[in-house]
This record gives sequence, structure tokens and C-alpha cells, in this order.
Amino acid sequence: MSTPSTARTEPDLLYTQEEEALRAAVRDLLTDHCAPADVIARTETQTPHDLALWKTLAEGMGLAGLLVPEELGGQGATHREAAVVLEELGRAAAPVPFLTSAVVATEALLACGARDLLAELASASAIGVLAVGLHTAPTAAFSTARLEGGLLHGELTGVADAAAADVLLVPVDDGGLYAVDASAVAVTPQVSLDATRPLAAVALDGAPGRRLGDAETAVRRALRAGAGLLASEQLGLADWTLTETVRYLKERKQFNRPVGGFQALKHRLAGLWLEVVSLRAAARNAADAFARNEDVDVAVSVAQSYAAPVAVRAAEEALQLHGGIGMTWEHPVHLYLKRAKADSIAYGTAGAHREALAVLIDLQAP
Repeated sequence: MSTPSTARTEPDLLYTQEEEALRAAVRDLLTDHCAPADVIARTETQTPHDLALWKTLAEGMGLAGLLVPEELGGQGATHREAAVVLEELGRAAAPVPFLTSAVVATEALLACGARDLLAELASASAIGVLAVGLHTAPTAAFSTARLEGGLLHGELTGVADAAAADVLLVPVDDGGLYAVDASAVAVTPQVSLDATRPLAAVALDGAPGRRLGDAETAVRRALRAGAGLLASEQLGLADWTLTETVRYLKERKQFNRPVGGFQALKHRLAGLWLEVVSLRAAARNAADAFARNEDVDVAVSVAQSYAAPVAVRAAEEALQLHGGIGMTWEHPVHLYLKRAKADSIAYGTAGAHREALAVLIDLQAP
């Protein structure tokens, strides 16, 4: 009696024509509505989120419901398309809650089968945020609220984009994930290195909530998607800083010749280019693994093991190689360095993902 073989699809890291068209549309929109000077100015205000830009992306292009099934008003797309969007948002350091709402919160709701909330997020009538600290890795323990007398109590810290949320998805100590109206909680901004993705503490003092499903399953699924697709944002960030640095060094002159012609700088940029190309492969592999639903955990750990160091190094090189102008507040390179540093601990550090990868492929330390 023969054993039936398990069909597997081959990874495809190339961009399709549809993905390139999506990239072009998103980039054009961000070019028109997300100028670096405007992002810098917004970080100095009490409202760092650009909700007008989010409305344009979400309603005008349907990006809020990219991962939501079509029968619920979404686009029914795959994680490959979401990754392309995140690349462009990373290139622009856009202060919008796409990753937290359209990816992480959406994945949590998909795990719970919360059709009504998925429809709200897809239509951009609400922004959803998972009330788990941004630093939490997919396999790490996460904080929960307390259920007392049918109401929720406690404080959850380090929650990204909580200030922009309409509904918070709160893990509770009874094992459930609860939907809580953001108006029923106190959201206090916390100091964050990256002002384009602000953090906040969420205090629940007798807040009502609706149980959606199992918190463990939903949170793990959501954090895994966040970690895997964050690599695409880090790719976009690294690609922008490299491209902008090369452009600047072709224009800047010393001793009456372009600085970019100096051999030492050519070697630095060539090495960085190779790292960014490798990051593209890792990020694309993670997005494709989600789309195929094969080897997802390994692909996510590989991507995040590699992405953070490369994105940080690309931003640091951009800052240094821009010279004095790179140190000014007016130049946007500091936005990318802060985003890269903040992303390096988001959804788990590179070290945490290397440890997880060692377990997955049975290469644990003795």
C-alpha cells in the first residue's frame, strides 16, 4: 500500500505584475501625501498619527482590509501583497497604523472568527489594536488584564498605536481575547524612540468587554504575522536609506570630485547593498511562506534574525555618510534610524528569533 505524498509548492520570491502595480500605486500616493518634512513636523505635535493619510490608504485603496476575506468586505489578498505595502510604508516612515490594525489586529480577529469586527476594520470605520506590548515575541509570555465581576481591570504597557485605536483587543486572565471600546479605557502616551509609531499604556478600570475567542491562539497568530511582515517594513526602510545615501554621495563633492567615487566608500556601500539584497530575500520568503502556509515559523524566525541588524546598519551608515546635514533635524534620516532601532525590538529581538529558530531546526545549544 503506497503512502500518499504531501503536495508542497515551491517558494516564489519574485514580485508579480499585480504586486508591482500595487507598489507603484502606494508609492505614488505616499509621494503626494507623506512628504518627509510633514512627517517630521507631525512628530513634534500631540497627534503623531496621520489619520488623513490612513483614511486615504484605507478607504481610497482598500488597504485596511487587504487580509480580510472578500465576503466580509475585504480584499481577500495574501500576505505577499501586505508585504509590498509595508515595504512602501517603510520607505516613507509613514505614521499610519497599517501593521498594527490591518495585519496584527486583523490576524487576531481572523483567529477568533470575529466577522463583525473584521468588517469594521476592512471598511476603515474602525482601527483595531492588539493590546500587547510591541516588544513581545511570538513565543514569549504576554501580559493580561484581570476579569473581575464581568469587567476588565489592569494596565497593559508598550502598546503600539493605542492612541489611534477605536477598538482594543485585550487578552484576559480567563484565557479569552476581549474586544474593548477604546473610549472605555485610559490611554497614556509613553516615551518612544520612534514617534511615527507611538507607544502607550492602556489602563482598564472596570471596562466592559466582549469575549471573542481564545487569547493564546489569537495572540500567537497575530504576533507571528507582525514579526514576519515587519521584515518587509525593515526592507523598505533599508532600501530607502541605501538609495538616498548613494544619491547624496554622487552629488556631494570633496577635492572637486564626487565623494561617492572614493574607493573606501564604494566598498562600504557595496557591502551594504549585498546585505539589503539578502534582506529582501528573507523578507520575501517570509511573506511567501504565509501565502503558501508552509514553513511559516522558520521563515519568520529567519527573516527577523536578519532584518533588524541590516536595517539599523543601513540607517546608521546613511546618517554618517550624509555628514553634517545628516545630523540636522530637518533631514529625514533620523526618522529612519529611530524607526530601525525601534523595529529591532518589535515582536522580538533578533536574538530571541535566533533562539526560536534553533529550537525549530533542532540546533539547540548543549
